[in-house]
Amino acid sequence: MILSGNQVKKWYDLGEVRVDALRGVDFAVKAGEFVVIQGYSGSGKTTLLNIIGGMEAPSAGEVYYRGQAVHLMNERERTLYRRQGIGFVFQFYNLMSNLTAWENVQLSVEIAPDPLPADEVLREVGLAGRLDHFPSQLSGGEQQRVAIARALAKNSDLLLCDEPTGALDVETGIQVLGLLCRFNRERGKTLVVITHNPQIGKLADRIMFLKDGLIVKNEVNLRPLRPEEVAW
Repeated sequence: MILSGNQVKKWYDLGEVRVDALRGVDFAVKAGEFVVIQGYSGSGKTTLLNIIGGMEAPSAGEVYYRGQAVHLMNERERTLYRRQGIGFVFQFYNLMSNLTAWENVQLSVEIAPDPLPADEVLREVGLAGRLDHFPSQLSGGEQQRVAIARALAKNSDLLLCDEPTGALDVETGIQVLGLLCRFNRERGKTLVVITHNPQIGKLADRIMFLKDGLIVKNEVNLRPLRPEEVAW
């Protein structure tokens, strides 16, 4: 397993009130697997992704990535883990507005131990003619492709995506999902996508259903579809 968790819990103390976001989550993800974590808003999806990605520490429980005890890392160790081990794709791109597409991707190249060339990855996501464009000069779909290129340029084994098509129209979302599927299938990258959209689960090897901070069902997809085969 590339990734696993045992009784992962996360709670927040709001004054005298304790809010439980995760209430004891067990999970395991194989190398090269495409896993969708599906659930309604407030189910704990983003909290779980943030813990897997080292952006938050769990309140209790264990998380392992390639044998590393993520739950025991201090803040500095989690920062290195995020920089070197994980690629992130967010719903709202998080691009630097004063940097070109190439410069945004190059930021990842400079902090990764074994990166891919920025211009090469931008070509692979169909942006060979947009390297010198700023985010404001790009469409939403093009900005998301820059964000995907930025994540892929790190050449990490694990790619985490938080609602990667949530801000896109259907046609552009299909293109973006196609890119993610291609890098999963052709390059063997492990892909974990959180979404509230049940259709995206049809693309994955497996769907984990999260409800009220617990995984209530694991469903294996015997025949993952291509994005263009799904009725959106």
